[in-house]
Amino acid sequence: MSLATETSTTITTGDIPPLAPATRADRPWIVAVAVVAALAVAPLAAILAISTLNISGETGATWAHLLSTVLPGTALTTVLLMVGVGLVTAVVGTVAAWIVAMCRFPGRGVFEWALLLPLAIPTYIVAYVHVELLDFTGPVQGAIRAVFGFKSARDYWFPDIRSLPSAIFVMSSVLYPYVYIPARAMFGLQSATTLEVARTLGAGPWRVFFRVALPLARPALVVGVTLVLMETLNDIGAVEYLGVKTLTFSIYDTWLNRGSLGGAAQLATVMLVIVFALITAERHARRHQRFHGASTKVRAATGYKLGGRMAALAFLACLTPVLIGFVVPAGMLADYTSRRLDTFLDPTVQRAALDSFLLAVAAALVTVAAGLVVAYAMRVSRTRVVAALARFASVGYAVPGTVLALGILVPLSGIDNLIDRTAKLLTGHGTGLVLIASGAGLVYAYFSRFLAAAFGSIESGLARVSVHLDMAARTLGRSGGRVLTEIHMPLIRPVLVSAGILVFVDAMKELPATLLLKPFNFETLATFVYAQASREAVADGAPAALLIVLVGLVPLVTLSRIGRGREARLSGRRTRARDTT
Repeated sequence: MSLATETSTTITTGDIPPLAPATRADRPWIVAVAVVAALAVAPLAAILAISTLNISGETGATWAHLLSTVLPGTALTTVLLMVGVGLVTAVVGTVAAWIVAMCRFPGRGVFEWALLLPLAIPTYIVAYVHVELLDFTGPVQGAIRAVFGFKSARDYWFPDIRSLPSAIFVMSSVLYPYVYIPARAMFGLQSATTLEVARTLGAGPWRVFFRVALPLARPALVVGVTLVLMETLNDIGAVEYLGVKTLTFSIYDTWLNRGSLGGAAQLATVMLVIVFALITAERHARRHQRFHGASTKVRAATGYKLGGRMAALAFLACLTPVLIGFVVPAGMLADYTSRRLDTFLDPTVQRAALDSFLLAVAAALVTVAAGLVVAYAMRVSRTRVVAALARFASVGYAVPGTVLALGILVPLSGIDNLIDRTAKLLTGHGTGLVLIASGAGLVYAYFSRFLAAAFGSIESGLARVSVHLDMAARTLGRSGGRVLTEIHMPLIRPVLVSAGILVFVDAMKELPATLLLKPFNFETLATFVYAQASREAVADGAPAALLIVLVGLVPLVTLSRIGRGREARLSGRRTRARDTT
């Protein structure tokens, strides 16, 4: 999850100088950011090298075979899945955001944060619960048979649970908050003057929404939908369980089951093309973001007060996605867990929980440290080179975990083999796969994938610290490093902690890269749940799945508190303004 989706807020940084050509004094920062960017981009370079330079020893016939067999079907399925999830999340997220931001009805305050709850549940866990609930042996079909007296599945019609529409439903129920968050922020920031002018010209609520508010919020909606599409492309646990063969699944299948590294790399290259097309579209949509430029002088709209049937409809429209995306799956996991409390005493689960925690902590520390280096370099060295390198370093978040794993494993295996051969040459004893067996590959994958989230949070935190503090400290003889450790780090400590929490939670939930890079006989909570679901024993994995959900609630609580703090400050400013007038 990226909290960087609240991009609609314009931060005034008028005291930060514009970008300029690099000088000799900027070299240390350029080198530091270049190292971070090289580490983040190296997996992508490895993918391109494998797919184009025939490093795996496979001939060009592999590409022709993929084009004629695997690629057309998987590409079409992937596009249909992305279109379906994108449309449903756009509608659900936008409608929920508009109702919460602009309407006043009983329960609105609860729905403001409750609509975020589905983000705490990974898509693969919702898919497992979805099948458990709606499968032939599940409680829903069982109830239908009991009520109508049906004896078998041939006596009645029921939608196919393991299908593309089912995958669209499952993923949309979890991913719509990516649209809801920026849309709600944008609707809340729209000037009351703009909306009131439309009302005075005779526009009703529907016309104000479709002709004024929705066009103004379009860039924020595109940002949210783009994040949804990237998460859809990244997923492997849900689509595999629901029998939907997407490009991500085909990479996994081509590499591990068919043993074709070159073919997997070529499919990954196709995915990269899609990802960068999405990034380009998202940036194109944000070109006019300043058109909405909100400032603290904007007067928030008063909204519509609903009553009777309209209030009930608004309540139901907000309650439905929360029930489907969080209450039902979390309730089912809690029910399974209550009957399997002894699972927490299972050494395998305890070891998986400990390994997940240690890996997530290591990933959070490494990623936040790298993000701090890049963000601080951007602050003290306002050069075009550093800005370009920082953009390269952030590209990993858009790359699916399966692709990252493929790009990391090959060079990491090469380094491990080099260490092993060197050790044998010098001591007569080999070292084996040191890096892969230690989980270093996993930490590397988490660092590459989540660096953008940490960097974005830290950069926005540093932007709130005046550069005049830097100047004063430097005139007192402080070096750049001491200014960072003695002034900036204490000032942005909450931002560093929140960035670490974001990376920690994302690492705890991450499945695609973890599946491919985990050492032999090593499990995290995510892979443990995946393994239990793969042998159709979802109930046995419920306690571990519930732990993942509970950990995922941490950033949502933080986000909700931040949102309430902003609203309280805004309310205070409104009160002071009224008192003044």
